[in-house]
Amino acid sequence: MDMNKMIAKVGSAIVTVTVFMFALFLLINYSMGSFFVCLILPIGFIMMTAGLHNECENDRKVAANIGLTIAAVYATFIMLVYFTQLTTVNNEQLTDQAAKLLEMGKCGLIFNYDLLGYGLMALSTFFTGLSMKPKNKTDKWLRALMMIHGVFYFSCTFMPITGMFVKASSGGNGLGGRLALVAWCVYFLPVGILSFLHFRKR
Repeated sequence: MDMNKMIAKVGSAIVTVTVFMFALFLLINYSMGSFFVCLILPIGFIMMTAGLHNECENDRKVAANIGLTIAAVYATFIMLVYFTQLTTVNNEQLTDQAAKLLEMGKCGLIFNYDLLGYGLMALSTFFTGLSMKPKNKTDKWLRALMMIHGVFYFSCTFMPITGMFVKASSGGNGLGGRLALVAWCVYFLPVGILSFLHFRKR
């Protein structure tokens, strides 16, 4: 049994299931469920990215190394963000100032870290896609989706600097934000599925 392929395939399955569950929890507005699956997603993403890194040819190693390194940074940010939501925010009585910083819905510090984390995830997929040399239609689609996903780096990183999310959070119920995240899930779900098919074929 090829342990490398098996771990990468399991990681792809984790990505697929957690992204699907994230979309479901967003649609039913169950925040604790969405926080929990977002705590698991980075583990699967690193397993999947490491599998693609392991396969890449020598002339693409720099891109693969960058993709895997940024994936680890993404995972660090995101796991801290959602562990904070599930522990400190959920279990403690926060002061108003602490709530503004730590509660996801307040669009404060922790929300900005979340966006930065997913911006880094997008950058990771771009470089990981760049490291691939597709040999079939499945891999071509996977590579294209991963590289196009890299565009999200710019919006996730620079839009919070404008303060637009703070203004939006003060004027609505967050439905638009949830729908935008569901749209992201619809885009990213095929990445997990195609990665699973990729490792199963190989």
